[in-house]
Amino acid sequence: MDNQKLNASFTLIAVLVGFMIAVQFQTVKEPAERDTRDIWQLREALLKEKELQSNLLSEIRSNEEKLAAYESKRKQSKEQTLIDTLKELKIEAGLTEINVPGITLHIEPVIEEIKPGTPVNKVVSPELLKRLLNELNMYEAKYVAIDGQRVINTTVIRDINGVTKIDGHTINSLPIEIIVGVDGNSSAEKLYNRMKVSKSLEEFFIENLKLSVSRPNLNITVPAYDNSIRIRYMEPEKEGGDS
Repeated sequence: MDNQKLNASFTLIAVLVGFMIAVQFQTVKEPAERDTRDIWQLREALLKEKELQSNLLSEIRSNEEKLAAYESKRKQSKEQTLIDTLKELKIEAGLTEINVPGITLHIEPVIEEIKPGTPVNKVVSPELLKRLLNELNMYEAKYVAIDGQRVINTTVIRDINGVTKIDGHTINSLPIEIIVGVDGNSSAEKLYNRMKVSKSLEEFFIENLKLSVSRPNLNITVPAYDNSIRIRYMEPEKEGGDS
């Protein structure tokens, strides 16, 4: 009896050992999954990878070109801004001929009102011109030229030995023309209406002079200032600043 139990135990153990050996053998026998593609499939995959790489490089180059173009445009924009600013400053300083709406004034002697034997006034005093300019500025005049001489912020009108001079330009005969420019058509119309009832008309008439006002012109030419501009109390900055 004991031998039967012992044989049964050996048999059971043998079966278990055999089963374990069979499982282990099957595991070792099955190889890991491997790439079963042929050489043409591998070449096709390689070509796809190279194409993808080429597309990425093309996209990088395209973005670099866009960045370079943007940087160039930004630099050009800065240069254009400086050019535009310089142009505006030259216009404001009176160094540029300009075409704008405006009116034209004429100063001439009043011959028909002068009694026989009375000398005809053939000159206009600096005081009259200054008062006229002040009135024009009050009426929003922006650009003025007297007898072809552009009036700017530094312009000096004075009497030198009985002769009226504007920045060295001599006004020694009549009639003379004064060109007055403004910023817009409506401003030209307003300036015309105000000058038609201007106090300057009476002041000139008292001096035996006639101040006439033309109708507004949408495109009058105001000449540029052609004299040298004197700059006082300014010196060019040295390179490197204060260092």
